[in-house]
Amino acid sequence: MTELLTLEEQLAMTAGAAMWSTVGHEKAGIPSLSMADGPMGIASGRVDERDIALLTPCPTALGASWDIELNARVGALVGGEAVRMGVDMVLAPNVNLARSPLAGRAFEYFSEEPVLAGVLGAAWTTGLQSTGTASVTKHLVCNDSETDRDGMNAVVDERTLREVYLLPFELCAQAGAGGMLAAYNRVNGEWCAEQHHILTNIVKNEWDYPGLIMSDWFGTHSTVATLHAGLDLEMPGPARFLGFKATDALQKGELDPARIRDAASRVARAAGRFKQKKTAPITGTDADDLLVEAAAAGFVMLRNEGGLLPLVPGREKHIAIIGPNAAAPCYQGGTFAKIAVSPSAARPLEAIMTRFAPHASIDYEPGVDPQPRLPSMPVTPHRDLDDGMTSGMTIDYYDGQDADARLIASETRDTNSLVWFAGVHDDVAALGRPARIVARGIFRADRDGEHIFYLGATGPVVMRIDGVEVLAQQEPIASSDVMGKLKSGDGRDTVVALRAGQEAEIEVEFTYDPARVHGLWYGIRRPDTPQAMLARAVRLAQQADAVILMVGETSDASVESKDRKDTHLPAEQIALIEAVTTANARTVVVANVGHAFDTRWEDKAAALLVAWYPGEGFGAAIAQVLAGDREPGGRMPVSIAQEEADYPAFSLTPEPSGDLTYSEGTRIGYRGMADPRHTLGEGTGYADIALLDAQVEPSQDGGLIVQATVENQSDRNGSEVIQVYRRAPELALCGFAKVHLAPGERRDLAIAVPRRRLQIWDDGWTDIDDPRLFAGRSARDIAFDLPLTSLEPIP
Repeated sequence: MTELLTLEEQLAMTAGAAMWSTVGHEKAGIPSLSMADGPMGIASGRVDERDIALLTPCPTALGASWDIELNARVGALVGGEAVRMGVDMVLAPNVNLARSPLAGRAFEYFSEEPVLAGVLGAAWTTGLQSTGTASVTKHLVCNDSETDRDGMNAVVDERTLREVYLLPFELCAQAGAGGMLAAYNRVNGEWCAEQHHILTNIVKNEWDYPGLIMSDWFGTHSTVATLHAGLDLEMPGPARFLGFKATDALQKGELDPARIRDAASRVARAAGRFKQKKTAPITGTDADDLLVEAAAAGFVMLRNEGGLLPLVPGREKHIAIIGPNAAAPCYQGGTFAKIAVSPSAARPLEAIMTRFAPHASIDYEPGVDPQPRLPSMPVTPHRDLDDGMTSGMTIDYYDGQDADARLIASETRDTNSLVWFAGVHDDVAALGRPARIVARGIFRADRDGEHIFYLGATGPVVMRIDGVEVLAQQEPIASSDVMGKLKSGDGRDTVVALRAGQEAEIEVEFTYDPARVHGLWYGIRRPDTPQAMLARAVRLAQQADAVILMVGETSDASVESKDRKDTHLPAEQIALIEAVTTANARTVVVANVGHAFDTRWEDKAAALLVAWYPGEGFGAAIAQVLAGDREPGGRMPVSIAQEEADYPAFSLTPEPSGDLTYSEGTRIGYRGMADPRHTLGEGTGYADIALLDAQVEPSQDGGLIVQATVENQSDRNGSEVIQVYRRAPELALCGFAKVHLAPGERRDLAIAVPRRRLQIWDDGWTDIDDPRLFAGRSARDIAFDLPLTSLEPIP
């Protein structure tokens, strides 16, 4: 297709046309591609709560399913959403690894284990692309943390790089992923967008990868080095270093025309491949059922003393639901790929009450504040814009900072956090020049007492109540610091006493200077005290026959560009767990988290379910699993250490030089832990499934086949994950299979172990002399040793 274009026209294709699109050439039959972020659905490029989309479980939850076929179906669901929304390429899956439990985007990673992450990521990719939508695997490579990600240098040896961090990308490449996204960070001294060894030597040459490699947004730093390294597409557009900005370098002879033609042809090939016929989206009850199934498939049951679970409806006459995440669940983390969830999605509290209400008396207490960082803004609009909105703030956009500035646009926004991007929100916000935004709403107090008002912005901002200034942040913020302020979400607060029934007119005035992004956030906390909330929860627990205690995080606990400081739940939630389990030993703790977390309190509870961030099917799924209508189908995709010091990699703060050394090498996560509290693959369901036998035999492709026999020895449907590991030169997953069995059913499984799983990199792929294989149901369950004297010669 590119043969009809001049070299300069081909060069123009190496940069995006706009924020979310590529350059097309009609005369050559090359269409422009539309993109959107993922991986939990199709994110609105506008970061707008009104752009409703389906929200799937997070990749960690999908990793916990260990289910290849299910991951493919979830990928197809997201691909269908892309079709519905006119998107050709989705920036997903994220196959970076949960190297440290502190990683801010750990919820976007399938696992700490590269084989599990790669196999499931490849399945998700295949499912997505079955809809005619491209998968752009991200972030290539070693973007496994967020601290100083724009400058950090991952120092990693070649064996570790290839066997661990590149392996998931290689498996996605083998699955035919349409593109790959180069990360922001550096690897061994070079920016990922300039890493010739990785992009060209390994990905394009060794893997023979035909897809395109693009930069992460604003992730390029140069012209010649970037094109020479093998990057094909700079995003977003318009061009910064590539595209027409590279014309001068071309004319000076600094660029190889063959490299330009290669880059343009890869973009054109993707355009031809992913602008073809699309499949119909999965919608309605089919989509709803899949989201519930996927959520439940990732729930990991780590403890069930006395068979408390399932809570068979009718057995308990009084059930207490306690905890902040029952009424305010955490569906996803705080990235720019945040999905606007349908308001009709049932929260866990509502779904559990609906399921158990015919059989028991049910009461609820949050126990702690469900919105500890930024509460909601429960107001009615200042005025009716004839948009059907009955809640939210009226937002007025002005073309200037003075009182007489022209009103550009008005809208109603029912959210406590707003973000505007240049090139995306130009229809409302004048981000390219000094301007202001005014938000107004009416708050009606439902009780007497001190209300706390919160306010933050990326520039000077004032909050007035009934015309009286109560909060202000007058300090200007340099354009270079705007993104940092936005990501931090820091703000100020003040206390205002209001009477029950009193109406207060809230006005927020935000003035800003030019920047490519700006943000504004606010909220109101109603009167209550931590002591009173805890006391009410304990009284309720004492009265109940069983307690469902739902704890966890809010969406700002796992955020883009910021790592966590520790692995603990909030201190007030740990106090709640201790108080409630003391008041009632028959307590089920449901942990709504997105990463490995400290569970040293777990012995106090009768049962522990890890729900991760399970997407919008959370409510129905947790109600069905608690009642026994479904199994908790998950197994651990990450390990949990006894102590934080036991994690092979923990601190994510680079050295002053910017280096972050991957000193643990290939011994990531469970591979490098002598005695984890919970290891990879752990977890049980409600059915009793036995692994009866496992034997190993050579396969025709030079690898191995593990033949295993499993049997469901219970009277209910169930599932199990049979796992094959090697113990040398370090513990590592080699293969796995998930099996679903009816009551009494026995089945034989064939688990493929490719030869590469039995090799290490030593200036080339070399067979391990004695890998010491075993099969079991976790990384420490040596149910069957699998003796192997030597590998067969490669045919």
